Amino acid sequence: MVKQIFSHKIFLLLLLSLLLMVPVQSIMELNQERQAYRSQAIHSIMASSSGPQRLLGPVVVQPYTRTVTVEQDGKRFERKLQLYRYLLPEQLDVQASMEVTPRKLGIYQAQVYHTRLSLSGRLPAELNGKTLISGEPDLTVDGADPALVAGKPYLSLVLSDARGINRVPELQLGEQRIPFAPGALLGDGLAGIHAPLAALPGEGGAFHIELDLQGMNQLEVVPLGQDSRLNLASNWPHPNFIGDFLPGSRTLTASGFEASWQSSWFATDMESRFNRMMKGASGDLPAFSVSLVQPVDHYQQNERAAKYALLFIGLTFLSFFMFELLKGLRVHPIQYALVGMGLAIFYLVLLALTEHLGFAWAYLIAALASVALNGFYLSHVLGGPKQGLGFAALLGLVYAILFGLLQAEEIALLLGALLLFAILALVMVLTRKLDWYRVMGSAPTPPASGQEN
Repeated sequence: MVKQIFSHKIFLLLLLSLLLMVPVQSIMELNQERQAYRSQAIHSIMASSSGPQRLLGPVVVQPYTRTVTVEQDGKRFERKLQLYRYLLPEQLDVQASMEVTPRKLGIYQAQVYHTRLSLSGRLPAELNGKTLISGEPDLTVDGADPALVAGKPYLSLVLSDARGINRVPELQLGEQRIPFAPGALLGDGLAGIHAPLAALPGEGGAFHIELDLQGMNQLEVVPLGQDSRLNLASNWPHPNFIGDFLPGSRTLTASGFEASWQSSWFATDMESRFNRMMKGASGDLPAFSVSLVQPVDHYQQNERAAKYALLFIGLTFLSFFMFELLKGLRVHPIQYALVGMGLAIFYLVLLALTEHLGFAWAYLIAALASVALNGFYLSHVLGGPKQGLGFAALLGLVYAILFGLLQAEEIALLLGALLLFAILALVMVLTRKLDWYRVMGSAPTPPASGQEN
């Protein structure tokens, strides 16, 4: 009978541990739902403001028209074909100063920035060797090449979200000052601005552009120049340097950061890649990129905490079970279930408080509430406040260990493995003198004595 009770108790505890994962899984799904709400809030802010900004330019565009003879349905007729040549900067130097102001919608937040960009450098003066690109690459050209008729050149600046332009900029090209006009005029689907030019840049081709730009969460600058540099300073203390190039130098402080990038065509093969992009044969160009991230993703930490729920509940049940074995005090499965539900609700309280207080304070309050509730209950279940306080202290220790695992992301696996090893060692030490046959209600069968011949 004792053996059956013991076996049934182990089976019920294993089943109860698995059943308690159902509410924990529901809490994890709720966490994902709250993340989706945050994404919707950020998109709402983006819809009324401006999104992440990607700056491509400046590019000098020389348009041409060419009359060609085409054949269609057995008939021949003339068409005017649009062709372009593109001049990328010989030198591009970008100085940027970024002021980040978090913007909230309800309890959710996005990083909106205002940045002042100073673009300067030098444009090439010659078109020799520049690829002639058709605006209709699939068009078949028949007969001899006709004469090219040059149109008016212009300088194009592409932005991923032109709504972020705070004031109309102007182009300083040598001694000229030319205001920009709407539209990048650089392929389909590319937003931005352009400045009409009277002629192609002459010798020297020095340019300067001051641009006030608003964006959100991320800034990218495409290094179009043969020699490209970007120097960026910001008041945001938590940058994430992403993209194709890491900054050559960076300084991070509590009040912001400074970073510098440098690249050349030897590293980017930019002219060939740009021409392939304009032909529609390749994807995005490489860029200097920085993302303005939150220092801690609270929802990700909640998700990681919930992944330890089975281990956490299992450790608590194991502690109760060891107490039963060593002290001879029986704990009913319903009492196990109530304590387990208290541990599961901890993750719901943690998620709810995180959105308002941040993860660290939310974890502290939720853990203290769980420890106090279970300590009070167990002081009556286990026969006195001493036992209840002992288990409350043990539960608090486990919460502290879990918090350490969540903070030490890079060595979480190592700490978790050491924790499991220490728990196993503790169980083996505490039960080293336990007579399991007596606990199971059975005794070993003595070996049969040999018969004398």
